[in-house]
Amino acid sequence: MRQRCLNSNNRAYRYYGARGITIDERWNLFTNFLEDMGPKPHPSLSLERRDNNKGYSKENCYFATRSEQNRNRRRWTWSPTCPSRLAKLA
Repeated sequence: MRQRCLNSNNRAYRYYGARGITIDERWNLFTNFLEDMGPKPHPSLSLERRDNNKGYSKENCYFATRSEQNRNRRRWTWSPTCPSRLAKLA
């Protein structure tokens, strides 16, 4: 998370930091992150943002499964003509 948002040499930076995805300043101290998010509830879960256009913060983050993360991607959206299918964004 920190590398993608803060390190312009990171290969994923263009998708995060360059888009303005930020990290709550409180989270510069891991103890604050832990206070906000709590310990990771299960090894298979990882940090996910509810709104991919907003940064990493207590209000926008939760621990999600891989399938939840796959549904919450910027390049995909639910198809209005067939909600059970995904449509690729242009």
